Amino acid sequence: MSVLDEKDRLGQKLRDLEKAREDQWAAEHDRELLEKLRTKVATEKMQMNCPRCGRALESVVRSGLAMLQCAEHGAWLDKKSLELLSQRSQDNK
Repeated sequence: MSVLDEKDRLGQKLRDLEKAREDQWAAEHDRELLEKLRTKVATEKMQMNCPRCGRALESVVRSGLAMLQCAEHGAWLDKKSLELLSQRSQDNK
């Protein structure tokens, strides 16, 4: 094996090592970005605003019903809470 072959083989190993480090850095960077996106999406899902005034709605539980409430404009129920309220209304008749 000649000296040039040895240099070329060593050079290729160094290029492979550099490529592996770049790939590792990119994968870690991608994981960080995905975690930031997940956190942002989770925060946005939890934070809803009043459709009339735009203020943040407050999560409250009243009489066992979960709802989102605006102090000025009322409350909003999800489907499950609305069905439960409807069932209670039918049971009281």
